Amino acid sequence: MFAPVASHLPEFDRTTFDYRGYGDTTPPRNWSLTWQGFGDDALAVARAVATTAGRPVVGVGHSMGGAGLIMAALREPQHFAGLIVFEPIIFPPEARTQSARANPLAEVTRRRRRSFPAYAEAIANFAAKPPLSSLHPDALAAYVHHGFVQRNDGVELKCDPEFEAQTYEMGAFHDTWQRLGELRTPTWVMAGALAEMSPAAIAPRVAERIPDCTFVEWRDLGHFGPLDAPERFADFVREIATGISAR
Repeated sequence: MFAPVASHLPEFDRTTFDYRGYGDTTPPRNWSLTWQGFGDDALAVARAVATTAGRPVVGVGHSMGGAGLIMAALREPQHFAGLIVFEPIIFPPEARTQSARANPLAEVTRRRRRSFPAYAEAIANFAAKPPLSSLHPDALAAYVHHGFVQRNDGVELKCDPEFEAQTYEMGAFHDTWQRLGELRTPTWVMAGALAEMSPAAIAPRVAERIPDCTFVEWRDLGHFGPLDAPERFADFVREIATGISAR
């Protein structure tokens, strides 16, 4: 889904990946879902890319992707020259009480439609209603073409809805919040429009806990900001990455 963002940054080497259980990456067998595993994935990729390039990378992530990058930078900061994270899923401990109750997002996910007759029908379905109707057409097309697989009778979700639902349920159950003060990587935390008890509402608090962090707010966008406005987001990434390279 970040391909539309990357397409506007041709002057940079760009690498992304599917987290375990998503897209073309399967979860390890007999693995009990914990968000620390997503941090492991981000770290493995960052370590490989930085080693190959011979220099630290600028990590760019959205939502769970942002949280995974911060986990990775806390563990091995030498691989990161900077972090740009849009509404990372890093909640304070008190959020766990609410997460332990019924999770509406998880409940909806478990009931989500798994298949469509063709890619075009899937795109039309998501474009017609929230939350994915806000996505830039290129980002929505990438979501469908890379998030579904062709079967004999149509296209089917690659990610098991039960796995996705458990991801939402476990989002508050990692200890990254308590460690934010240890982060020494230059970091830009971004957020869209403020909504109560949302990642946007928590983002400024995340930024406050990170030393010398810059908080950026785009109130005209929602939680899917980088995917709603990929060219605008790419311009922001270019500005930050160019400044880091010039140091």
